[in-house]
Amino acid sequence: VQLVESGGGSVQAGGSLRLSCAASGYTYNRNCMAWFRQAPGKEREGVACIATGSGNTYYADSVKGRFTINRDIVGSTLYLRMNRLRAEDSAMYYCAAGASCRTMDPRQFDVWGQGTQVTVS
Repeated sequence: VQLVESGGGSVQAGGSLRLSCAASGYTYNRNCMAWFRQAPGKEREGVACIATGSGNTYYADSVKGRFTINRDIVGSTLYLRMNRLRAEDSAMYYCAAGASCRTMDPRQFDVWGQGTQVTVS
């Protein structure tokens, strides 16, 4: 299984970006797919997660109402639409596949992409 992120970049505060994560290989035995982010000097945190079976979505409080996670109909590409971006959203964003969305604990995700940088100024 391989995950490859794209779509990061630099944007002004209030702007929007859409991140993509292309999944190759077999991901359907993972219960969920998620976006995490990590800023310099900070721990990796879960941003948004989607359960692969039910399609239920989960969001960190800091991004609720601004970010949307979804998958294409085939399920091979994961997206994160980010609106009304803030400076504090600046981080490396990672796509991951794993066991549980409820806590978005990075330790429960075993497949990771290489990350894509988002900078908001």
